[in-house]
Amino acid sequence: MARTQAKDYNDKRAAILKTSAQLFGRDGYERTSMAGVAAECGVSKALLYHYYDNKEDLLFDILFKHLTELVEVTSDLNDTSVDAELRLGKMIEGLLELYRNADDEHRVQTGSLSALPEAKQDQLKDLERQLVKMFSSVIKEAVPELAIPGAPLLPVTMSLFGMLNWHYMWFREGGPVSREDYSKIVKTLILAGARKL
Repeated sequence: MARTQAKDYNDKRAAILKTSAQLFGRDGYERTSMAGVAAECGVSKALLYHYYDNKEDLLFDILFKHLTELVEVTSDLNDTSVDAELRLGKMIEGLLELYRNADDEHRVQTGSLSALPEAKQDQLKDLERQLVKMFSSVIKEAVPELAIPGAPLLPVTMSLFGMLNWHYMWFREGGPVSREDYSKIVKTLILAGARKL
């Protein structure tokens, strides 16, 4: 007979993912063991293995959950009935808000995705491409000159991600610049810069 799932299964799984992301982000994926994850989570190794067969599955789930959330929220904010410039601002703001409690997941994404087998990397990179495509599309709509063949649409889009993806290196909650302020700075730099190209 199949083992029944505990009522708090999903909550425990989410807590394991969050704690694992903190460990992988702080100590590195390669240096973190399943025993270390279990200890940090305050559970036995046997219980941890009830949720995850190995560290690779744990890493994949951290990144899949993180990237899926980014894609879903960005997709919801990408309302084509809204002016492209306003929409871009909302999408930037939405991404920065998601990053509020996901610095560890983001560090793991940028530093450990390559530790996964190619097939799993491909699934995650597909989610990254979806995100880039949505932003690229709205930037092109806001700056129609970027639709011309040979225009630097991809470099402009990736520059936007450079500003967003690395802001955690210097950004401090309660500092002189809020997330909302920074989203306006990013939008202005991208659009004004693209229009000058």
